Order: sequence, then C-alpha cells, then structure tokens
Amino acid sequence: MRILVLNAGSSSFKCAFYAPSGEDLAGLPAARFDAPLWNERADWTGAGNLAGVLEPIMRRAGDVDVVGHRIVHGGQQHRATEWITDEVRAAVARNAEMAPAHAQLTLEAMASVTDVLGPHVRQVAVFDTAFHAGLEPAAYVYPGPYNWLEKEGIRRFGFHGISYQHSSRRVAELLGTMRQRMLICHLGSGASLCAVRDGKSVDTTMGFTPLDGLMMSSRSGSLDPAILIYLLRHRGYNAEYLDRILNKESGLLGVSGFSGDMREVLHRRAAGDARAVLAFDVYLHRLTREAGGMLAVLGGLDALVFTGGVGENSPEVREALCAQLGFLGLRIDARKNASPEENISAADSTVPVLVIRADEEAEIARECARLYAATS
Repeated sequence: MRILVLNAGSSSFKCAFYAPSGEDLAGLPAARFDAPLWNERADWTGAGNLAGVLEPIMRRAGDVDVVGHRIVHGGQQHRATEWITDEVRAAVARNAEMAPAHAQLTLEAMASVTDVLGPHVRQVAVFDTAFHAGLEPAAYVYPGPYNWLEKEGIRRFGFHGISYQHSSRRVAELLGTMRQRMLICHLGSGASLCAVRDGKSVDTTMGFTPLDGLMMSSRSGSLDPAILIYLLRHRGYNAEYLDRILNKESGLLGVSGFSGDMREVLHRRAAGDARAVLAFDVYLHRLTREAGGMLAVLGGLDALVFTGGVGENSPEVREALCAQLGFLGLRIDARKNASPEENISAADSTVPVLVIRADEEAEIARECARLYAATS
C-alpha cells in the first residue's frame, strides 16, 4: 500500500509518501516535500495555485492507494479518523471560519487529489481535534450560558492533536513506558500546551478555535473579551477587522512590531532591541502561566516535552521555561539543550525533559494504515 500525506499547516504545506506494512511505517517516508505558502504580513501567497504546486508531487508518487489529510477542525460530529465523503467535505467547509488558515488549503488539496489522481483514490480525514475528544465536561464547557453548548455547539475542542499523539507515542518509545503525567508544549507558528495523563488529553490551551491560549507568531492567544467589546463600541472596529488583527497582526509580530519569527525576535533581543525584549518576555510569561495551570490539572509532572518549530529549535525558550519550572527539581543539560538531543535532562533532574521532532505526517500515515486495514 502507498500512502500520500498532505498536511496543510498555518505556515507551510507538507507532503510525504509512505509504503507501510500494516501500521508499521518502517522508518522514514520514501519522500518528503515542504511548500512554504504563508506570509505573516499577508494572506496565503499561493491562493488559487495549490493544484499547480501539488500536481507534480502527486504525479511523481505514481500509484497511490490512500491520501491522508490533516483536518484541523471537524466540529462535534467528526472526532475520529474516517474516509472523506461529501458530508466530511461539507463539515470542513462549515468549520472553516474556526480555522481559516488551514481549511481553504485542505479543501483545495482534496479537490486537487481528485483532479490529478482520479476519483477512485480514497482520501482519509485525520482530525486534530480527535486527540482531545475524551476531555471531561469540566474541561470543555465554557462558563457562558448553557445554550452556547447545547444549541450553538460552542465548547473547547483543542487542536494540535496529531502532534500530541505523535509526541506521546515517541516519549513512550524513548522512556520505555507511557509516562502518567506529561506536559507537552507544541510551540510553533501556532502554539498550545496539552496536559496528558496516561496517553490521554485532559486539558489543553486552545479552545473553540486555534486562536485561544498562548501568545503565538501572529495570533494573540487569550485576551480579556471586554477589550473586543470596547473596540467594537468605541473605536469603530468590526468583526472582519478584529479577525485580521487577532489572527495575523498580533502575538510576537504585534508586540515586536517587526516579525512573528522567534528566530528574528531572539536575534534582535540579543542586540538590545527593546520591543524584541518585550515580545520575548511576554511570550515567556504567558507560556509559564499557562504551563502552571496545566501542571495543577495534572497534579504533578512525570515528563516535560517540547515539540514544534520553536519548541524544537529554540534552546533559549526551552532554557527559560525550564528555569521557571526549576522548583519541580527539573534540570536540563546545557550541552544537550544546545544540540538538541531527544533527552536534554541533566543527570540530577527529577523530571525527564525531551525534545521530540514533530512528525504529523507519520502519525497521519499510521491512521490511514489503521483505517485501511480495518475496512479492507
């Protein structure tokens, strides 16, 4: 069986091929391609051109049995991996407003697969929200009117679930067992935290949409909702303008004034740029505060995990958060952190600290192989 995985992210479009035996992916994919399509100061730069980007990649794949897609938001009805039908496509379109940076790309990718490979090639939806489907009501119900939940379907869904599933699996492989209480930090262009107990999500920072929670590259994260009411009432803002500001002009970009890229922020911070210093300090403060909440929910910590572009590639962010959590007896090895290695814990650390390379494509391929085997 040959699996093509298409992963529409908020800052890139990733493609990978696999030829697994059952659910065993047998190592690395046969081929992998990244197609950056995002400009932090503008809309998606490849709008209308995705078919042109994907067509040569899909033709190189040759015979493909299954195409797996990362679906960010499936709503309340779609919370587990399933074959893509007209109804699934319609659900993705309905939920596009809750994940606008991803949904348009995903829908175009589905159409491109049909156009290039033909309607006979089966497509699979792997949902980011699925990992959080077991959240308890205390974690997913918002403290607004109950009608919000009952009639409007407004609740905490959580995102980055495919990444969290992969990280949980990899930690178990590295440490020989699934740690009871894990805090996984998915820090990238989009960023969130997940409290994981016995391999299951028990709380997470993203909510009804991927805008909630941590400060991100160009997304604000959580805000006092009265700020938005004030801007609507007194400053002439409308919903579309707020949407653009909160999703594309806030976060690191908004505070620093020059970039949402953590690498650029750190570079200018080292040079003494006051706005860069402020942007990093706000980022770390909000990361620490949200991490503290996750730790309280877990009632302790058995492993701290970093993943995502910033989590994997920024020793400064890892070092800063670990210093804040030093009261747990958590220590990192500066040499390992600089590399980094997968396990960056110091010898005397009471809690293992790990850096896991995000591989959503591999997890999507596993889900495709599992569904294919179960329904063949």
